[in-house]
Amino acid sequence: MTVDAWLTALVLVGILIGLAKAIVAPSVLIFSAVAVLLVADVIDAEQAFSGFSNPAPITVGALFIVAAAVSKTGAIRPIVRALMGDSGDVRRPLLRVAGPTALVSGFLNNTPLVAMMIPEITTWARRRGAEVSKFLLPLSYAAILGGLLTLIGTSTNLVVAGGMLDLGLEPFSFFELGKLGLPIAVVGLAAIVALSPRLLKGRRSSISAFQEETRQFTVEVEVIPDGGIDGMTVEEAGLRHLAGVFLAAVDRGDTTIAPASPDTVLRGGNLLRFVGQADLVVDIGEIKGIRFTEHHNLSELGSPAGFFQVVVAADSPFAGMTLKEARFRSQYQAAVVAVHRAGHRLEGKLGEVRLRTGDSLIVLADRAFGERWHNRHDFLTVVAMQAEPPTASAGRVTTVLVITAMVVSASAGWLPILDASLLAVIALLITRVLGPAEARRSIDLDVIGVIASAFGLAAAMDTSGLADVVAEGITSAFSSFGTTGTLLGVVLATVLLTELVTNNAAALLMLPIGLAVAEASAVDPRGMAAAVAVAASASFLTPIGYQTNTMVYGPGGYRVSDYLKMGAPLTLIVVVGVTALVPLIYPA
Repeated sequence: MTVDAWLTALVLVGILIGLAKAIVAPSVLIFSAVAVLLVADVIDAEQAFSGFSNPAPITVGALFIVAAAVSKTGAIRPIVRALMGDSGDVRRPLLRVAGPTALVSGFLNNTPLVAMMIPEITTWARRRGAEVSKFLLPLSYAAILGGLLTLIGTSTNLVVAGGMLDLGLEPFSFFELGKLGLPIAVVGLAAIVALSPRLLKGRRSSISAFQEETRQFTVEVEVIPDGGIDGMTVEEAGLRHLAGVFLAAVDRGDTTIAPASPDTVLRGGNLLRFVGQADLVVDIGEIKGIRFTEHHNLSELGSPAGFFQVVVAADSPFAGMTLKEARFRSQYQAAVVAVHRAGHRLEGKLGEVRLRTGDSLIVLADRAFGERWHNRHDFLTVVAMQAEPPTASAGRVTTVLVITAMVVSASAGWLPILDASLLAVIALLITRVLGPAEARRSIDLDVIGVIASAFGLAAAMDTSGLADVVAEGITSAFSSFGTTGTLLGVVLATVLLTELVTNNAAALLMLPIGLAVAEASAVDPRGMAAAVAVAASASFLTPIGYQTNTMVYGPGGYRVSDYLKMGAPLTLIVVVGVTALVPLIYPA
C-alpha cells in the first residue's frame, strides 16, 4: 500500500473509534477527517468538498422539509388509526401497520414517519392492554425495509446515486432499486409479522413502567400554615437536594407550579407532590413544617397533563452529559422525573446520571413543551403521555397534493428528484403549510454534514488506492466461491460497516470498493452499486445503527438483545436476497 493509502486507512480507523466513543457529532468527526486528508494532500479541495455540490445532500435536505409538513399536518394520521383496527390479535394489526408503513416509507423520510406513528401506536396499545413492544420495533424495521423500494426511500439511496454520478455511472432511476428491494421487503415483512409476537414479549414501555412505578413512589404533603417552612423558598427549605426524592409540583389550589424551581416560595396550605423511591418517601414526614395529607397513601401523581416522554438523540446538546451539567431544568423549562435505559428505570440521583443516545426521559413540563421542542434535534421524539396528538390540522390536503405531485413528476421522469423536491418545498412555503423557521428546524444538519463530508472520504479511498487494496482482499478471500462469493463479501462488509458508522457513510465508503470488486470480477457495476445501497440500509442489529431504531428503543422498553434476536433473521434475509437477486436483475 502507498503512504496515502496507509494514511487514509489510519483516518478511517480514527473515525470508527470516534463514532464508537461518541466523542463529537458524526458530521464534525467526518468533516475533520476529510480536512486532515486535504491538508495531507491525499485529496485536493475539489474532491474534499465535492459532496457539498452533489445533488444528494441537497435533495435529502429538501425531503426533510417535505416530511416535516406531513408530521405537522398529520396527513397520514387518520390512515394509521383506521389501519390498527380493534382486533385483539397481535399479528393482524401488526400486518395492517407494517405493510402500509413500508409502502409510505418508500416515498417519505422514515424518521418523521416513525416519530409520528409512535404516539398513535402507543395510545392504541395502551387502550387495548397490548404490549407496545410488539409493535414499535417492527414499525422501525418496516420503515427501513420500505426505504428499499424507491430512490427517495432513504437518504442512503440518494447518496449512492450521487456517488455513482461522481464515479461515472448513471444514477438510479426512481423505481430501479425496487426491483431488488421489493422482494426483500416482502419476505422481511412476513418475517416481522411471524416472529415479533414470539420474540418481543415481556417488555414494558417507559411510559407503562413510569405509570406503574409512580404508584409506589408518589406522595403528597401539605405545608403547615405558619410552620417551619411557610414563606421559605424550595431551596431555603432544604427540599432541593433530597436523596432519592424529587419535588415534582407545588399545588397552590388555584395554580400548580410544575416543575417547582428552587426560588418557588412555599405558602401555608400548599400541597407538595414528591416523586421518589418508595423506601425513602417516609423520610419526608420528618421534615419540619410539612405533614402528610389525607391522600398520603401511595397514589398516582395526580393530573398527568404535564408529563412528556422524550428520547435522547445522538446529536442532542446534552448527550454524554449529566442533567446537572446540561442545566436541563433551565434550558428546557422541564424537570426529568425518570430515566429509562434498556427497559429499566435508573435509580439514584437523576441529576448525576450521564445520559446516552436512546435514553428515554419522563419529564414534567408545561403544556406547551411538546410544541416548543417537537421539531428540534435535541430529542428524537416528544410524546405527550396524557393526551392523543391533534387529529386535524390546516394544510393537510395541500401537503398530500404537493407530495403526490412531487412523486409523480419524479417517478414519471418529468423532473429530476432534486428539482421535484425543491419545487415541493417552495410550494409548502408559499402556501404557508410550513414557515421558514419550521423548514430550517426540520433539516437534520448532522445528517447533511455526514453525507456531504463522506464524499471526500470516498474520494480519498479511490485516489489513494485503498479501495483497490480492500477490493483485492475481498476478491481473494471469496474468489473460491465465484461471482456470488465476491458479491457476498461486499454485502457482508457493507452490513458490518453500516452497524459501526452511519449508513450514509458506510454506503459512500463501500461504493468505490464495490465497484473495484465488480471490475475485477463478473459482477455488473450497476448491480454492485444497488447491492451496496440495499446492504447499507439494512441496519437491524443495534439500537444505534439507524435513527428509527434509536427512536423506539426507550418507548418500547427494549434491550440490545431484542435487536439481535429480531434483527439477525432480517439481516440474513437481506444478505441472501441481495446476493441471489443481483446477478439475476443485473446480468454481467
